[in-house]
Amino acid sequence: MSIGSVLGSGLQGVQKGFTTVNQAADKIAKVSDSSDPSGDLTESAVSLQQGKIQVQASAKVIETADKTIGSLIDIKV
Repeated sequence: MSIGSVLGSGLQGVQKGFTTVNQAADKIAKVSDSSDPSGDLTESAVSLQQGKIQVQASAKVIETADKTIGSLIDIKV
């Protein structure tokens, strides 16, 4: 596995996490705007947290790949 593919995977994870967060936030906003109090916020809150964790984990992947690239450059130079 190359460093480029690791960075790509990390970026995809961040994008997926942001998408999850945006969808959950949209559902929460729609429930709060509606006059129907039966809307379930639990699922949206869980999705919001999952998106947050996805972004954090993917950011760590990118950070680790960046450090690895820096180490490889230091070794090469």
